[in-house]
Amino acid sequence: MAEQRDDGKPGSDIEPAGSNLPGSQPPMDPAQLEQFRQFQQFQDYLRFTQSQQGNQPAPAPDAGMVQAPPSQPATQQSGQPPAIPPGYQLVPAERRRAPRWLSWLGKKVIAWVLAIVILGVAGTWLYNHFFPSDAGKTSAQLAQEGGGKYQTNHILSTSPYEAVREVYDAIAQNLVPQACGRMDEPIQQKFAQDLGYADCQVAVHELNRKVTNKNKYAESMPSSVSEPYPGDRFTISSCQFGIEGGPALGAFTVAKVPKGQWLIVEHTNEPTPCPAAPPTS
Repeated sequence: MAEQRDDGKPGSDIEPAGSNLPGSQPPMDPAQLEQFRQFQQFQDYLRFTQSQQGNQPAPAPDAGMVQAPPSQPATQQSGQPPAIPPGYQLVPAERRRAPRWLSWLGKKVIAWVLAIVILGVAGTWLYNHFFPSDAGKTSAQLAQEGGGKYQTNHILSTSPYEAVREVYDAIAQNLVPQACGRMDEPIQQKFAQDLGYADCQVAVHELNRKVTNKNKYAESMPSSVSEPYPGDRFTISSCQFGIEGGPALGAFTVAKVPKGQWLIVEHTNEPTPCPAAPPTS
């Protein structure tokens, strides 16, 4: 005969022992389990990325918490990081910006460098524009610049001796247009060839190298003499006046041209060195 409880219920209806014992945990809600699983995946992902960068891995979840079984491995065999669970995202670390004063100083330095470069280029262009080089110019071009247009302009000396002296002075200063421009165009080439050079420009540069005293060389030839001119065309000898401070340039024939100017129209060599002047009584 079945034993009955005091409340009249049959023994088959007795509840299992311990079902309502104190300390037993109620079953977890499925949504909470899924959220906890995603949180674990996110922590696994953080530990993986930190280990790849050489940082300390993130601490493991609290050991006292009940961990749900992972639905998939934290990392795959291929070494790929675990997927970021839905609802989570990695926030990139903010890049540290340079101080404002450093940025301002960098801009100022760049501006000064650009200004110096622009001024240098402009200065070079202005210098070349107002003081062009003689490189690459022919004797004819140099003559046009230094005295080839004497027919319409007053650009030559009005003294025949000064015309020759200016050639010496220009060679002492290495001024090609001023030296060659005192001669008629055909004579420029003859002057150079008589002295053993390719053209008048080369002659001026090479003769300048032989000058040892610029002042004495430029003043060896007088600007004028007290004697009357023999005519509108005559020859002036370098050896007659004893050239000092550099090489003697030979004899120059000068001729009077329009506007009272004197142009060198002929050149001949003289003995090198010049013969000694006869003693005076």
